[in-house]
Amino acid sequence: MAVRHTLNLWRQELGEAPDSVWQQTELHVLILADNGLTVLPPEIGQLHQLNTLDLGHNALTSVPEELGRLTGLSGCLYLHDNQLTQLPDCLGNLARLRYLNVGENSLTALPESIGGMSGLIELRAQHNRLTTLPDAIGRLRSLRELWLRGNAIEHLPTSAADLHELRHLDLRENSLHAVPESLAGLPRLRQIDLRSNHLGHLPDWLALMPSLEKLDLRWNEVDPSLPLISELERRGCVVLT
Repeated sequence: MAVRHTLNLWRQELGEAPDSVWQQTELHVLILADNGLTVLPPEIGQLHQLNTLDLGHNALTSVPEELGRLTGLSGCLYLHDNQLTQLPDCLGNLARLRYLNVGENSLTALPESIGGMSGLIELRAQHNRLTTLPDAIGRLRSLRELWLRGNAIEHLPTSAADLHELRHLDLRENSLHAVPESLAGLPRLRQIDLRSNHLGHLPDWLALMPSLEKLDLRWNEVDPSLPLISELERRGCVVLT
């Protein structure tokens, strides 16, 4: 069994990662979370064997392009709870990555290059300033979970209809006035969280979604006596109003 090299520097009050970190090119897991980091050096691109990288809970305002050299990342990349206003296009090089967390930042958009992250199974972008997603989101054909809570999303692109593996969609606390039509044909979508939007109408196609098990509509203006809701409940879907 291969030895997995891990360096855990969680909550060490570093302020800046020591140069010796970037010289450990055998690392598979690097944890630098909660250290008050404000910048990452380009030398991070030397860690070609990294599988998982945790940079969450810092004060990063940008991510270096050299991050895109870490094409061996096939586990998790944590960038949540920083001060990022945009993500670099180089993230699209991480085609093997399975989990990406960019929540709790100040992102107003996700880059089109995110479509290159074809291995993603879970994407978390909650609590940012997103109003929509890039068209390239539809290229994430392996995506099973999409977390978008606490943004300002008004609609989803039509390409979201290509997310055929999607099981869980969290759109709580956004600016939706209608249930996104691009969800209509998603065959494996089981749970949709639409709490705290501006919904007043439900489309009839919701009753035709073959795998829907839970639909959360609380804190909207939806009439709980709608026949559609009764139909969903009749076939076993839990509807919360």
